[in-house]
Amino acid sequence: MTDQAEPDTKLRRAVSGKLLYLFILGDVLGAGVYALVGEMATEVGGAIWVPLAAALVLALLTAASYAELVTKYPRAGGSAVFAERAFGRPVVSFLVGFCMLAAGVTSAAGLALAFAGDYLGVFLDVPAVPAALVFLALVALLNARGIQESLRANMVMTLVETSGLVLVIVLGAVVLGRGDGDLGRTVQFPDGVSAGSAVLAAALLAYYSFVGFETSANVAEEVRDVRRVYPRALFGSLLTAGVVYVLVGLAAAIVLPAEELAGSSGPLLAVVQAADAGIPDQLFSLIALIAVANGALLTMIMASRMAFGMADQGLLPSALGRVLPGRRTPWVAIAVTTAVAMALTLTGSLAALANTVVLLLLLVFLSTNTAVLVLRRDRVEADHFRTPVVLPVLAIASCVLLLWQQEAGTWLRAGILLAVGILLHAGTQAVRRRRGPEREPVASAQDGVR
Repeated sequence: MTDQAEPDTKLRRAVSGKLLYLFILGDVLGAGVYALVGEMATEVGGAIWVPLAAALVLALLTAASYAELVTKYPRAGGSAVFAERAFGRPVVSFLVGFCMLAAGVTSAAGLALAFAGDYLGVFLDVPAVPAALVFLALVALLNARGIQESLRANMVMTLVETSGLVLVIVLGAVVLGRGDGDLGRTVQFPDGVSAGSAVLAAALLAYYSFVGFETSANVAEEVRDVRRVYPRALFGSLLTAGVVYVLVGLAAAIVLPAEELAGSSGPLLAVVQAADAGIPDQLFSLIALIAVANGALLTMIMASRMAFGMADQGLLPSALGRVLPGRRTPWVAIAVTTAVAMALTLTGSLAALANTVVLLLLLVFLSTNTAVLVLRRDRVEADHFRTPVVLPVLAIASCVLLLWQQEAGTWLRAGILLAVGILLHAGTQAVRRRRGPEREPVASAQDGVR
């Protein structure tokens, strides 16, 4: 790659293509699939793999837009940067970035509550909220230590959480091989329900299991040879996750009837128990804890880099652009996003926080898919990935469809968050006007480092 193709950055380019692949895979293979299999079985019976495959296609549509924009504008900030370039209105760019930030810290808060709940209760009897706060503090310390250290930890945790899903797949094959499973259940839909409507309803649930890939846009400045490796890592990780999910759906239906999966709060643990292969219950609880911890770490990496990128664009105070001497990590952004996530753990249940995350991310995806069409007229000299026009058009339609399915209560919670964002933006701009028209410089990597 030429220097022109690899723009200068204050952040250290320490992320290889393999680390980026595992970063995205670890964020997609989160805790969601461990719980959602039962919910999907309620909608589609034993044909769990069908909505998982459909959700993969929907995710790939939006991923194509990210692949084009990240390789075209490889800067931290992700969707906020894309919105600024496409729409040219600071308030729109701020709201897109704020949606991403709000989704990130809200997701981390929900994951912290999940970590401190029943899974942790198998091993320790501690109050949930204090445990969640300690968990978030530990995540922040690892995040501040460095992107390489964080992604190496992600690599280990991704392998562990993936091994749990592979275990379910293997047990499904074992049960089928010894004659105890029922392959016919994998194509059975509930009686009296249209297969098409059932798949659509379940695909909306399954879509949650694929979101997370968008966080990779916020580490673009830290990826080596980003224009070449990013599309490969993005599509490769999504396809890997899709194959794993489809096989998990098949295995679950083979081992257990749909009604037993639907009645279980831990469907994959129920599959392991029904397989009767001598796997301790505590093992799956530990794997689930690791999956949740990995998701929280990657989400907080995204949120802190988003705050850093927005500060670099003048959308947030320049203090968020300060980097830690030596480590060159955005320590102020890490501290602030962690504090907000801690506060959110006190405000609602895991279900309420999760629903708000999905809606906010759909708004971000809608903006990004629109931006890729608007920015087609903006030519850059460096080679980059280019998606066929039909894909972002289809992606926009899919986002509208999913937004249409959201409940009024979810819209109300998201609306309150966006109202806070508008007030924050207005206050930030008022402070900047009082300080004068000259923009404050964001702290560089050299300031206070050498």
